[in-house]
Amino acid sequence: MVGFDPGSKEAAISAKEAVFAGSAAGMVTRALISPFDVVKIRFQLQIERVSALKPEGKYAGQFQAFRCIYSEEGLAAFWKGHVPAQLLSICYGAVQFTSFEVLTKMVYKLTPYDSRSAGAHFFCGGLAACSATVVCQPLDTLRTRFAAQGEPKVYRNLRHAVSTMWCTEGPLTFFRGLSPTLMAVYPYAGLQFFFYNVFKKWLGPPDSGGGLRSLVCGSGAGVISKTITYPFDLFKKRLQVGGFEAARARFGQVRRYSGLMDCMFQIAKEEGFRGFFKGLSPSLVKAALSTGFTFFWYEFFINFIHNVKTRQTASAPAKD
Repeated sequence: MVGFDPGSKEAAISAKEAVFAGSAAGMVTRALISPFDVVKIRFQLQIERVSALKPEGKYAGQFQAFRCIYSEEGLAAFWKGHVPAQLLSICYGAVQFTSFEVLTKMVYKLTPYDSRSAGAHFFCGGLAACSATVVCQPLDTLRTRFAAQGEPKVYRNLRHAVSTMWCTEGPLTFFRGLSPTLMAVYPYAGLQFFFYNVFKKWLGPPDSGGGLRSLVCGSGAGVISKTITYPFDLFKKRLQVGGFEAARARFGQVRRYSGLMDCMFQIAKEEGFRGFFKGLSPSLVKAALSTGFTFFWYEFFINFIHNVKTRQTASAPAKD
């Protein structure tokens, strides 16, 4: 159901339907996985080693981090930055899935390749994600700033954050970390669609398994994709909080990076190879839930739209 299928008995998904299903899937998924995202970002921004055996920084492991954030900042802290995060998810889901449906249809009509193949899904999935990333990068930067700040808060609300960042750091600050994001998002999203396609074919015909099949395939695709591309996500987060060092001081050491290469070299020098994978464990949990739920809810809403259209067609009076 994901992507253009010329052999489908149902009508092709329209752009409006893809926008609705993609944005709705993003909204529901974001609300469910926000706590894991906050913990992941805290891990990524910590300079000190994240280790339960030899704790050096504020956060030493997943369960300790959850307890620490809850005791110091309350339950609402796990949804810090939820408004920009929801706007990000709704916008990203709408642009990504709409672009993917359009691109797979173009592959079918303009090239000799099979639009249903895993290779075509990798290519189209990567391009669709890049389109969504460029459109939504300012919201991603705002989400990261909100999730990274502790107490007392630097930004009171979304409007205050936008005006403060614009006046003190300039408009380009909303696109901090865009280069490592694009470098990571193409293979990450491409691999998500690739493995989702592969796993669904492995698990049997399209009509078997229902929603559980989509959830399992999406979760597996998310874990594999995230593991392969994770360091670029960490680079992006470190760059996005540049100029935000004062608010990060209470969490431990802070660093300034002049760009992507400087960020990579400093992390390698000070934190070693393991530094590139800080926050991987909560990130994998988040990736499994996020990707699984995204594909699950997208197909759920597409099926819902098709069922509504079918009932409307069946109940419509026959013409003479």
